Amino acid sequence: MTHPHVCRHTYCSNMAKSGMNPKTLQYLMGHSDIGVTLNVYTHMGLDDAEKELQKMQGLENARKEMGISDKDDKPLKQNMFKVV
Repeated sequence: MTHPHVCRHTYCSNMAKSGMNPKTLQYLMGHSDIGVTLNVYTHMGLDDAEKELQKMQGLENARKEMGISDKDDKPLKQNMFKVV
């Protein structure tokens, strides 16, 4: 028998897979602890990991096509950040 509570798990997993910010998802789920959102309600599998790796490969391919290398990345300097 499937319980309606399963819908919370499905919703959380689908939102995480769609790229929703984890803190936003935590808020929408009503969890005080992000660990509950990510470790209990969000279910990911091998297929999800493969999709993320494909995204990273696509990004790398685009960088190569544009002639951008990792060496072009400049390290961030401390004075680039403003403390509020």
